[in-house]
Amino acid sequence: MTDPLPLSQIYNLARLGNAGDKVTIATDEAQRAAIARWADVLSVENFSATADIRKTAPTSFELAFTLRADVTQACVVTLEPVPAHLEHRFSRALLFTGQARRKAPPPESAPEVVLDSLEDEGPEEIESLHYDLAGPLLEEFVLALEPYPRCPGVAFEAPGDGLDPPESPFAVLKGLKSGL
Repeated sequence: MTDPLPLSQIYNLARLGNAGDKVTIATDEAQRAAIARWADVLSVENFSATADIRKTAPTSFELAFTLRADVTQACVVTLEPVPAHLEHRFSRALLFTGQARRKAPPPESAPEVVLDSLEDEGPEEIESLHYDLAGPLLEEFVLALEPYPRCPGVAFEAPGDGLDPPESPFAVLKGLKSGL
């Protein structure tokens, strides 16, 4: 079982007009704390976004997101707080494949779709016109985080154990050869 998302922003795509829509998403302190726990970071001081939504066909939609976040992660070397500012733009294409209000064509008349390559994944297929805008935002937020945050000027150095490194087997062979 996966953890539920710490944020939800449902948008009804069925109500979208031809002019499109712009949605602003702002979070409160409790939501930012939930996002921090979910993303396993020290804190999220700011998490806001805008989504420009437009209809490209009766069952196709394009979403352009701008995500802004201020986050504090733990340094992987010292565990000290490392603040960062994220500003990330991305887009998603959606294709509604669920049952529409009108009668669907019989299955035998539906065209066959053959995928030649996995390179072009195409639009995300959705079965409901009630789409959660927070899902892609949280996904991109986690992907945009620094995987190994470090305090400025800090580098990882392997701890020394005080022992000399073991002698190479080739050094032993070289000693045998010179002794002959």
